[in-house]
Amino acid sequence: MVEPPVQLDVLTIGRVGIDLYPFLDGVTLDRVDSFGRYLGGSSANVAVAAARLGHSAALITRTGSDPFARFVRDELVRLGVRADYVVDVPGKRTTIAFCEILPPDNFPLYYWRDSPSPELLIEPRELDLAAVEQAGVYWSTLSGISAEPARAAHYAAWRTRNRRPFTVLDLDYRPSFWASEQAAGLEGRRALEQVSVAVGNLQECQIVVGESEPEKAADALIAAGVELAVVKMGSAGVMARTRDQQAVAAPVRVEVVNGLGAGDAFGGALCHGLLTGMGLEEMLSFAGAAGALVAGRRECATAMPTLAEIEDLLGRQPGSRRWGGGDA
Repeated sequence: MVEPPVQLDVLTIGRVGIDLYPFLDGVTLDRVDSFGRYLGGSSANVAVAAARLGHSAALITRTGSDPFARFVRDELVRLGVRADYVVDVPGKRTTIAFCEILPPDNFPLYYWRDSPSPELLIEPRELDLAAVEQAGVYWSTLSGISAEPARAAHYAAWRTRNRRPFTVLDLDYRPSFWASEQAAGLEGRRALEQVSVAVGNLQECQIVVGESEPEKAADALIAAGVELAVVKMGSAGVMARTRDQQAVAAPVRVEVVNGLGAGDAFGGALCHGLLTGMGLEEMLSFAGAAGALVAGRRECATAMPTLAEIEDLLGRQPGSRRWGGGDA
């Protein structure tokens, strides 16, 4: 039995695994003979990013029953994330993702995983609903509801949250998790009725709400009942919309090393902005800088930036401002 945790700032649910990144860039995997092993998975990365910024964080997930599972738990703890809710599934394998690093904008992922993968086997009865209810931010993903019983577990958690701030859905569309875009869109629209914050890029907004023009996508998310819609616009930056406010932040320019993990760094920094009461524009700039820093690094989880690093990058951007505080 898991003991009730202290109240968490950030609680995420969803994917965790091993990222194997080649030590040779600019070539396909058939030409690679050595890799680095890193903690990965979107929900894990968001939790690490939030912890790196000084917040108490935990992850609800499942792993295989193998040595990689031990690495996952140890690495989460080393990076400041509680692993109380990381549970082995007998007979399953911890997911591994191989990446090709082909800068500046091509980073294909190749998964080695069971079907369904372990995190999709989370049962409603296994949830610590008190921790879910009390968390400052509860972060879930579209891919997390791609199969049962995890879908039922997500809805059990959302019923407990009752759409309170800040109940976040990352639209995080991954084609390999779904039979079709239509199936993902249907589940995504149902899920929007349960959350107060939605985050997605233009492709994901098109799949879930049928709009890929930024303002129309934001309007559609707000019409679905969320209080805050965050729409990532690629090279045009990012937009945030509430019922009575809108803000847009330009992208922070860096030399891209590996684009994977940038969105998760953005997510962890968004959690920080929500928890600390940042205004929309400063929150978008802050989160965008976090994402840019990780895009300029090779790893994902272990590359998540500190507050001081984000402040330093923002201080070097023309017309930007800095936020007070020390290194988290």
